[in-house]
Amino acid sequence: MTDLLTLPQGDVRLLQTDVAQRLLHSTELARVAYVAKDGTPRNFPMLFHWNGTEIVFSTFGGLKVNALKERPDVAISIDAASTPPSVLLVRGKAEVTHVDGIAEEYKAAQRRYAGEEQGAANVAAVDHPGVTMVRIAVRPTWVGVLDFTTRFPGGTTPDEFARRGQ
Repeated sequence: MTDLLTLPQGDVRLLQTDVAQRLLHSTELARVAYVAKDGTPRNFPMLFHWNGTEIVFSTFGGLKVNALKERPDVAISIDAASTPPSVLLVRGKAEVTHVDGIAEEYKAAQRRYAGEEQGAANVAAVDHPGVTMVRIAVRPTWVGVLDFTTRFPGGTTPDEFARRGQ
């Protein structure tokens, strides 16, 4: 069995680490970076749902949807503002599909972030006849984990990281 702590950054098996699993099931926002139609970078925070193989975002549309259809490469970060911080970095391609009604992942995300009762109320507030949503699914192709205890930026060791800036 592979020791998850020794996997290099980029290995998708890092999704199995405690840090990654904690963040994928947390109520932290995911920040999605993409390139807009005008060629400039964008970054937007979103609620998300992890289904075990994809990070899924649900939205009612907007400029980002058209941009993602044209340029599907994205970078996602999910992080906890703790000491030390925990960070999950993911890269992949966004697969954009239109959904009649409310996307199941939207419902699941609302329940996780807001709780059962408020999540149901949030869904009910937007669930009207004829409503459509956009499902943005990203299957990770590159994964990085930083916990600033065992895994540091640039693959440095704890001692190397501690010497930075000295």
